[in-house]
Amino acid sequence: MSNANFDADVVVIGAGPGGYVAAIRAAQLGAKVIVVEKEYLGGTCLNWGCIPSKAMIAGVERLNHVKHAKDFGVVIKGDIEFDFETYAKRRDKIVASQRGGIGMLFKKNKIEHVEGFARFKDAHTLEIFPVDGKGHNTFGAPDGAKPTRTIRAKNYILAMGSSVIHLPIPGLQGGSADGVWTSDDAVSATKAPKSMLIVGGGAVGTEFAYVFNGLGTEVHLVELMDTLIPLSDRDLGVELGKLLGRQGIKVKTGSGVEKVEKVKGGWKCHLKGGESVEVEVILLGVGRKANTDGMNLDGIGVKLHKRGVEVVDDSLKTHVPNIYAIGDVTGRIQLAHVASHEGTIVAHNIVKGDNRQVEYKAVPNCVYTNPEVASVGLTEAEAKEKGYDVVVGKANFRIFGKAMAIGEQDGFVKVVGEKKYGELLGVHMIGPHVTDMIAAGVAAIRLESTVEFMAETIHAHPTLAEAMLEAYEDAMGHAIHKM
Repeated sequence: MSNANFDADVVVIGAGPGGYVAAIRAAQLGAKVIVVEKEYLGGTCLNWGCIPSKAMIAGVERLNHVKHAKDFGVVIKGDIEFDFETYAKRRDKIVASQRGGIGMLFKKNKIEHVEGFARFKDAHTLEIFPVDGKGHNTFGAPDGAKPTRTIRAKNYILAMGSSVIHLPIPGLQGGSADGVWTSDDAVSATKAPKSMLIVGGGAVGTEFAYVFNGLGTEVHLVELMDTLIPLSDRDLGVELGKLLGRQGIKVKTGSGVEKVEKVKGGWKCHLKGGESVEVEVILLGVGRKANTDGMNLDGIGVKLHKRGVEVVDDSLKTHVPNIYAIGDVTGRIQLAHVASHEGTIVAHNIVKGDNRQVEYKAVPNCVYTNPEVASVGLTEAEAKEKGYDVVVGKANFRIFGKAMAIGEQDGFVKVVGEKKYGELLGVHMIGPHVTDMIAAGVAAIRLESTVEFMAETIHAHPTLAEAMLEAYEDAMGHAIHKM
């Protein structure tokens, strides 16, 4: 593909889970690839999102295991203490290790990594500016800065991701030093605050509620909708709210923060309905914006909408034929694994001249609280709205030997099927290790399996996956272990 008039066949802007995967796949297919990243390899997911938050969750889970070790006959003498400094160092070490791994993969695949902020001069020309060093939420070249390099490429992949934004709550101002945290601040925390109000009961809000509650923070979790994780099946949100409440988290659904005021030691938050609470920290768990500012995208013909970059179709080509967009920057499904998958599809489309379309039918969605939550396919409500004659099967983890053995019996598996032909439409789980188990549901839906086929598929015993088998059987009307 190389041509003397171009520095690269493909330039990827952004090295997050979409960008770095796209770059490596394009290089594997034979393209000369350059990646431009204004800060750290790995993007938000690795540096301020998925990975550090999961390291924090793991620490809290281990602490809880120790606290309940006596239930398993393990005797621990003396006080159980928590060392936040060691906890934070482990989190940061994991991030650094993963980041270094991406750099090694770039070298292995002969991908050039360019540091700086990218701005288009035309559809084939990119100017690289030095970043101003004010932090990863700063976009655009410093005032008066001149480009340090110009790159010309045949094709571009926009993978700049998204960033947290502050909600326009009356009275709320300031940053982390003032006790106003975003998820970026939460994963960089050096201590656990005494009290916290989390705005938003989606994946981000519920995960940090679990973490900081486990670390001893008094946590208030406020969600505007009437259940937590409102994009998931309603039964999951209801169950998660109940179980987090049992852990000590003060869950308030159907509520919102109407205004706040600064008080000594923190914030006084006035909630919908007249209730008010005082907390040390307010954590904003909702609100993200596509990273498109300052790149001159509209100036070269790339169309933007209110959520990010507009693509022509599921090939992810923009309105400029040699420029594609993947991941959060499109404002579509903002999940790391979706961005990675989109990156591989786009790499094939560019290098091989294909017109492959991304299929979004079987996208897993996971929440890493304890218990975990995982879903794929249509919720029960969505299936009914689409006109399906719905059949539902359900199985609780508490009856199965493996769940009893590991001491994690909360939660259930729920499957949604279509009655006439038996097609499996959705799999929804809350319980132990369901973010790993959901892969089986993803494969089943992608392969257009029927509920009957899955009910007749052998599941190992004793495992947590037996709850999936039981749910399939329940949907067929003949669950073995249903009381």
